[in-house]
Amino acid sequence: MPLWLILIIIGVVLVILGVATEIGQFLLWIGVIVLVVSLVLGLLRRAKN
Repeated sequence: MPLWLILIIIGVVLVILGVATEIGQFLLWIGVIVLVVSLVLGLLRRAKN
């Protein structure tokens, strides 16, 4: 599984369970940022070829 998906899943589980909600929200944001960066890099790589 990709890193962004693991971070988002862990963040959602923590937020739903109500355990360490700040950490869960932080992991969600990090997961979204990693997802966006990987999508942009993938698009740039495709455009270059």
